[in-house]
Amino acid sequence: MNDLTASHSLAPYGWDDGFDADFTPHAAAGLLPGRIVRVDRGRCDVVTASTQGTDGGGTDSQGTVTVQADAAPVWSPDPMQIACTGDWVALDPGRRVVRALLPRRTAFVRSTSSKRSEGQVLAANVDHAVIAVSLAAELDLGRVERFLALAWESGARPMIVLTKADLVPDPAGLSYLVADTEAAAPGVDVLAVSAESGQGMDVLAGVLGGGTAVLLGQSGAGKSTLANALLGAEVQAVRATRDSDGKGRHTTTTRDLLPLPGGGVLIDTPGLRGVGLWDAESGVTQVFAEIEELAQRCRFHDCSHTVEPGCGVLGAVESGELPERRLESYRKLLRENERLAARTDARLRAELRRDWKQKQALGRHMGERKRGTRR
Repeated sequence: MNDLTASHSLAPYGWDDGFDADFTPHAAAGLLPGRIVRVDRGRCDVVTASTQGTDGGGTDSQGTVTVQADAAPVWSPDPMQIACTGDWVALDPGRRVVRALLPRRTAFVRSTSSKRSEGQVLAANVDHAVIAVSLAAELDLGRVERFLALAWESGARPMIVLTKADLVPDPAGLSYLVADTEAAAPGVDVLAVSAESGQGMDVLAGVLGGGTAVLLGQSGAGKSTLANALLGAEVQAVRATRDSDGKGRHTTTTRDLLPLPGGGVLIDTPGLRGVGLWDAESGVTQVFAEIEELAQRCRFHDCSHTVEPGCGVLGAVESGELPERRLESYRKLLRENERLAARTDARLRAELRRDWKQKQALGRHMGERKRGTRR
C-alpha cells in the first residue's frame, strides 16, 4: 500500500491500492468511494470519504450516507448483484445514489429458501470467515462442514471458533471437542474461546486484526457476545439462549460492519437457521480433501464411492482410516449441490438422471453377484 492510500480516511475500513485502482474511472466522474456498513429494510448506510478536508491540504474526512432502496444499483433484479454489507461502491454524494459496485474479491453466498434457485450474498470482500459454534449444545460436525464448504467457496479464509468454552470445565473434554472439530476441518484453524472468561480472545483478535472478518453461525452461537468482546463495547444486543435446547433467538437482525479497536473491521450477521449450498462444489471438495486424495486409489476414474469394486474410499471406510460419518456428509453435500445446479440446467438434469440409472443398474448387478443369482 502506498503512502497516499495508507493515509486515506477509508484505510481503516480496508481501502487499499487494489480498490483505489478499481475506483479510478469513477473518480474521474466526480464520484466518491464508500463501503456499505449496514443494509436494513430498504436502505443501506455507506461510510464514505468527504471531499471537504479538515486541514485545508486536501486530506479527506469521513462520513456516513444513507442510500434509499430505489438507488440503483443497490437493488437489482439479479439477487447476486444486490449490494450487501462489505461492498465497495462509487457514490454520487449530491444525489445520495450508488452509481456502481466495485468488483468483489470474495463473496459469502448461500442459496435462498425460495424455490427459484437464487443465491443470496451475505457479505462481500471478506478476508476471514469466522464460523461460530456454541459448546453449550451438542457439537454438530455436519453443520460445521456445511458452513466450511461455503466459506472455502467464498474465497475467504475460514476459521472455526468454539464459543462458550467456559461451559466445558474439563480441559480433557475441551481438547476432545477441539480435536473432533479439527478432524472435520482439515487445514482450518480451530480455536476455543470464552467471551465470559477471556479465554482465547487475544489470539482471535490478533488473527482478525487488519482485515475484514465476518461472523457466521446459528442463532445462539454467541456471535453478538463475541462481537462485543472483540469491539470492547456493548455494541450488539444479546439475548440468553433457551435452556431446553441451547438455541437462541435472532438478536442481530442486520448485517453490520464495525471497526475493530486493534485494526480491521468485523461484519456481524444474524443467526442462520438454514444454510443451503450455492455452487459450492470446489468448497465441498476442499472440506473433504482426504476423500479426494483417497479417490486416487479407486480402480475406476469415475468411481462414485458407493458400490464399485476396488473403491479406495470404501476400502478406507472398511479399514477405519476414514470415518463413515465423513463419507456420508460428503455424499449429502455433493447431492445437494448437484440438485441445486440441476434446477437451472436442463442438460445437467439429464446427465444426473442418466448417472442415477447407471448406478441403479450397477447396484442391482452387485447385489445379484453377492446373492449368487446372476448367471
